[in-house]
Formats: sequence, C-alpha cells, structure tokens
Amino acid sequence: MAKKKKAPKKKKKLVRGLWTKSDLSTLKKLFPSTPTAAIAAKLGRPTDAVKKKASRMGLRKSKKYLKTLGRA
Repeated sequence: MAKKKKAPKKKKKLVRGLWTKSDLSTLKKLFPSTPTAAIAAKLGRPTDAVKKKASRMGLRKSKKYLKTLGRA
C-alpha cells in the first residue's frame, strides 16, 4: 500500500523591509521585558531583524528581566 504524502506545513511569511510606526512603538514597549523571539513572532519578522533594530534604536533588556534569566 502506498503512503500518502503529507502536505508541507505553510510557514508564516515574514515581513521584510520598512518598519511601520506601529511596529516601532510595539518594539519599544515590549523589548525591555519580553523575549526577543516572542516579539519577532508578534511582529512577523525574523529574530535577527528585531535584535538589530532594537540595537540601532538603543534599546536594552531591563535588569529585572535579565535577572529572571539568571544573567544579571
């Protein structure tokens, strides 16, 4: 008996390019206390893009957040 092929899972298309004002305000609000991967998923962007944009904006993780990770 032949096996049925499973349909490939559709990946959510990631946004590339320009950042909207809404995206920037979301990033600014969430970055200090939210995992970067979660922010990237919410914005539909690659994690590296979120890291780079936050760095360029001068955003940092809060000391309180880093402490919860055992990194401060």
